[in-house]
Amino acid sequence: MDDQGYKVSSEIFTEKNYASSKKPTVDNQNVVSKFNFILPEQTLRSSEDLMVSTVTIDADGDLNVPRKKSRPSTVQYIEIVGLQVWRGALLLADWMIYNYKNIPEGSIILELGSGVGFTSIITSMFFPVICTDIDKGNILKVIESNVKRNKHLVRHPVKVLELDFISNEIPRDIMEHLPNIPVIIAADTIYDDSITDAFIKTICRFLQNSSDNTSIFVALEKRYVFTISDCDTTAPCFDYFLESLKKLTDVKYEEVPLTFPKYFEYDRVKELVLWKVTSS
Repeated sequence: MDDQGYKVSSEIFTEKNYASSKKPTVDNQNVVSKFNFILPEQTLRSSEDLMVSTVTIDADGDLNVPRKKSRPSTVQYIEIVGLQVWRGALLLADWMIYNYKNIPEGSIILELGSGVGFTSIITSMFFPVICTDIDKGNILKVIESNVKRNKHLVRHPVKVLELDFISNEIPRDIMEHLPNIPVIIAADTIYDDSITDAFIKTICRFLQNSSDNTSIFVALEKRYVFTISDCDTTAPCFDYFLESLKKLTDVKYEEVPLTFPKYFEYDRVKELVLWKVTSS
């Protein structure tokens, strides 16, 4: 719901049928969407995928040596209440499934502007997550209900907290855990210049108070419009984001190539980009 009271839904819901027959929680006017995805074999962590723990002897007197069971990739699903899943969340989820092994064990992942909690839920398959957003329109309750709805995926704790970019206050729970947060993720938080200013101010505070190895990954989709002033089609919100980063002297930023696999069903359009921001 935007500031004028209109319901806003992502365009991905016009591209594919993600409808689920399940009933929503928190807000009965909402809908439940189901997203199938491929979970690669190496991500499986159940006891059935571990080495057989004991050596046995078969009928011929031969040893049965412990060996890893091999399984093909499996189709999983995540169910989400609401029409607020944007392509950036799906892109970040793809990135996490592919790159989680490059993140140190014992880490905590922080998500900013989590929306309905899509990427946080996927991330919780691998790490504990602090999932944040502004406390408006029951969004935090929706996130909590989505976490419960997807308990078949959630393998690590998901802590839902309010974090408003415009506020100067950052929850103590986040600040205390910053030393254990090497990766901060955010999807589709760049859509308004004033919010972009507050977002950049927030991530700068995190970088200043965290270790030098902390990386922030920002996924967004360039929204092109025709402007009279430029007499051309531009992506003003994206351009403003980059110009704002260029003004900072203590950060580095780079575009991340989208060469990792696509595990979810969505159109990875050319306007979809992923940027990495770190301390310089």
